[in-house]
Amino acid sequence: MAVDMEAVKELRARTGAGMMDCKNALAECGSIEKAVDHLREKGLAKAAKKAGRAASQGLIFSYIHTNGKVGVLLELNCETDFVARTDEFQTLGKEICLQIAAANPSYITQEDVPQADIDREMEIYRNQALEEGKPEKMLDKIAEGKLKAFYGDSCLVEQNYIRDPKLKIKDLITEQIAKMGENIVVHRISRFSIGD
Repeated sequence: MAVDMEAVKELRARTGAGMMDCKNALAECGSIEKAVDHLREKGLAKAAKKAGRAASQGLIFSYIHTNGKVGVLLELNCETDFVARTDEFQTLGKEICLQIAAANPSYITQEDVPQADIDREMEIYRNQALEEGKPEKMLDKIAEGKLKAFYGDSCLVEQNYIRDPKLKIKDLITEQIAKMGENIVVHRISRFSIGD
């Protein structure tokens, strides 16, 4: 099937994928919308493969809220200095800083939560369910559901993105990994607030 070059340009503008990838996706899928989905799926699969690669370059980002009472520092890592200097990477860093300022995560990932904190939360949730009169055999299941919500509130990458609650921060990062072709990792965060 012959592929219209205008459609290739539009697809490239929408996805950031390479010219040949766009041409092949259009030839395979037949429409721009299907090709967008195809490229996203392909990109997310590639992103999953890149997640294990070392990310030792990057930048330190900072944000001070307009009232001067909240500040954020973020170390966002990638694989090369070239990617660290791109507008997309810098925009991602600024967006993550805003997320940290607004949502105040305590941890970066679920793996960062100490086991003692998990055990304490699980015990609280079990006791709450017991107080509410829930059956004994359901306590662990209820507590696990509430723990998942705890991760969604407390862990940066599990939080809903403040600009689009349908996305989590990890989805935002994964999209950029797929687009830039490098692993991207939130390495360290600090949030400062007057009076805390």
